[in-house]
Amino acid sequence: MALKNIIGIDHAVVMVKDLDSAAENYRKLGFTLSPRGTHSAHMGTGNYTIMFDPDYMELLGVLVPTEHNAPARAFVERHGEGIERIAFTAIDSAAGAEEIRARGFTPIGPTDFERPVTLPDGTVSAAKFRTFMWPTAETPGGVRIFACQHKTRETVWIPELMRHANAAKQISEVLIATPEPAKDSAHLAQLIDREPKAEADGAVTVTSGGDRADFVYLTLDQLGKRYPGVPLAGLSERGGAALVLVSGDLAATEKSLGPAGVRSGAAIVVPPAKANGTLLAFIAG
Repeated sequence: MALKNIIGIDHAVVMVKDLDSAAENYRKLGFTLSPRGTHSAHMGTGNYTIMFDPDYMELLGVLVPTEHNAPARAFVERHGEGIERIAFTAIDSAAGAEEIRARGFTPIGPTDFERPVTLPDGTVSAAKFRTFMWPTAETPGGVRIFACQHKTRETVWIPELMRHANAAKQISEVLIATPEPAKDSAHLAQLIDREPKAEADGAVTVTSGGDRADFVYLTLDQLGKRYPGVPLAGLSERGGAALVLVSGDLAATEKSLGPAGVRSGAAIVVPPAKANGTLLAFIAG
């Protein structure tokens, strides 16, 4: 990435209406979840994380309405549950914010916040972050982007939380639905200094950097052709649609997902209606 302080996708944020109910749903899908976290008061949100290597998923819910979480609340009112934003890993959020400012984008932040963490031995520590966001209006394909600097990686990437019954290991792709894949992928590429690459089926890929997941912009029709037999009910024609997850053992994935999983070509897929508005496609690692 030409941006020196940002190194690819860090995590995907799935907005949910009822945080604890969503967490229970993901546990039934074979994910190991962190204990529930409550963010700093000005954030007004709580979360559960699903840790992989080197990235993760975050189930995020609004606990108390604040000015900071107004865009997230608007997303849920407009779209319902699903992928609301994608975070990049920031080496230095303050320097990263200045990098995008130099490119003509006014950053939001940097913002410091933390949440208490109960460690496996029962002791309580804290996960501390410094984030900045691209302007709220800059939402390629309807998905906001921001960057997250982890000050305390040891309280986030906890080995016991990185083992999942469904064998999920890493995010491979973030699929974003849009009627205009070329336009929205070019928008993202401009924001993060990358080059879009057209795929054979008409989708467009934008790499996020390093060994991290790729962005893929595609129409709902193209998504349906990639995963035949998987109902797409609950997805908007524009917005975060799916996460492709690398599985270390597809047989274990299939067993863990049970009736929620649908075989589709080489993938095992959880339809969005069964994963809080997000299609989950497991592929062999």
